[in-house]
Amino acid sequence: MKRILIGALLVVIQGCVNVPKDTEQLPPAPCIGSTVIAGDLGNQFKQVQDSALLAQAIGEPLKGKLCQGTVYESTDEVTIYRAWNSTNPQSEFGQWWSFQFPSGNTAKYREDYEICYQWSPLDKLVKCTLKAGTKVVVGNGQSAQCSEYLSYPVSQQQQVFITNASDAVESCEGYDSVMSWK
Repeated sequence: MKRILIGALLVVIQGCVNVPKDTEQLPPAPCIGSTVIAGDLGNQFKQVQDSALLAQAIGEPLKGKLCQGTVYESTDEVTIYRAWNSTNPQSEFGQWWSFQFPSGNTAKYREDYEICYQWSPLDKLVKCTLKAGTKVVVGNGQSAQCSEYLSYPVSQQQQVFITNASDAVESCEGYDSVMSWK
């Protein structure tokens, strides 16, 4: 009898718990954009299979990384860019790169590439040549939760994921961020 009463009491108590609507889990947003390398740049890569490399690049919703991706191997030298954190010298040759030179509003760049302010102040830039024969994952950004007040949605901007970038690049040039207000 005691067990029945305790069980009934638990059911009643659980029924009284009201979960606020803003804390309910929403289904993850679908991936957007394309993993196909467009234009002449596409002629400098061939698609290859490497499920382990792809798995390293794909992230869960709100955790960053890529939402979707395709593995390629470079067949020629290609220029790539990385905005990085000068307070962490190890981040100069991190895993996340772009085919596009970073420009424009820093806040928009953070949103396009899902870069939380805690991860990097984006105060340095390195421009390098990706060596021929290097495997990369090209894909579109996964959503990222930076804090309870800031999150970025999935993005259609292409990102380039490289493991061991310090071995995969050469002829690097570094640049400093400067303040500019409009």
